[in-house]
Amino acid sequence: MPTVGGNTTGNEPVILATAGYDHTIRFWQAHSGICHRTVQHPDSQVNCLQITPDRQMIAAAGYQHIRMYDLNTNNPNPVVNYDGVSKNVTAVGFHEDGKWMFTGGEDSSARIWDLRSRNLQCQRIFQVSAPVNCVCLHPNQGELFVGDQSGAIHIWDLKTDHNEQLIPEPDSSIQHISIDPDATLLAAINNKGNCYIWTLSRSHSERITQLHPKTKIPAHKKYGLKCKFSPDSTLLATTSADQTVQIWRTADFSQKTSLSDSTQRWVWDCAFSGDSQYLVTASSDNKARLWSVDQGEIKREYSGHQKAVTSLAFHDRMGS
Repeated sequence: MPTVGGNTTGNEPVILATAGYDHTIRFWQAHSGICHRTVQHPDSQVNCLQITPDRQMIAAAGYQHIRMYDLNTNNPNPVVNYDGVSKNVTAVGFHEDGKWMFTGGEDSSARIWDLRSRNLQCQRIFQVSAPVNCVCLHPNQGELFVGDQSGAIHIWDLKTDHNEQLIPEPDSSIQHISIDPDATLLAAINNKGNCYIWTLSRSHSERITQLHPKTKIPAHKKYGLKCKFSPDSTLLATTSADQTVQIWRTADFSQKTSLSDSTQRWVWDCAFSGDSQYLVTASSDNKARLWSVDQGEIKREYSGHQKAVTSLAFHDRMGS
């Protein structure tokens, strides 16, 4: 395993963290499968995890809060607490230079939080009409794509506050949205298991990024949960309640492989390695797994959680 095979040197260790319903966040040695640190998260389940761009902290979003933990010490307590949000926080992410954080939640909003100020106040709120399941930041760092339970995808231009929306499939909840690193494709998966693909464009005359329908993949027969592009933009992974991960080629959206195991249950989350050759998955059977994408085989299992693993964060790239 070229990048996952061992921890890299200097300040760029491989970071693999998992969390879910047992109120703990576990940090793993990716190559050995050994859990080297467990952080208690007593307030609620963890809905999602995200590593800050400088890889100093990890954000855990739960019920009515976001907690940020230090990655480089063994401090068991959160170093930053964001409270005052009603309901579940379902999405969290960061501007590439760490100036601000974005979240989405079941209070039917997406929010911007200024990380440079210490008052921990939400700076901007984008209100929609249904609970928000996912928020994706365009690589241009200027637009948020918000998916909600009514089936709408909202495009919010942060510079102008202009927004537009589209509904690819009525009465189907948008579960997850992903934009490939080249910023040419957008994928959105819904609770019917369908994954919609658009090409992206924006001209000087257009106020906002335009979505051009490309294809619809009947990816899963049950609930879709996540869709994520590989770092090299050549693959798309979709996860589902059908206990599988499907890997699709972005060249023509043909199926490359199916990742399944007899004990695996709902696959809640996934993340590619930096070289796009491996995929880590989080499942309801209390385990995370490392897969070889080409071979379709499990290379490592991460066992230790007492309940469903519903979120993970993985970073193994030098400098990026």
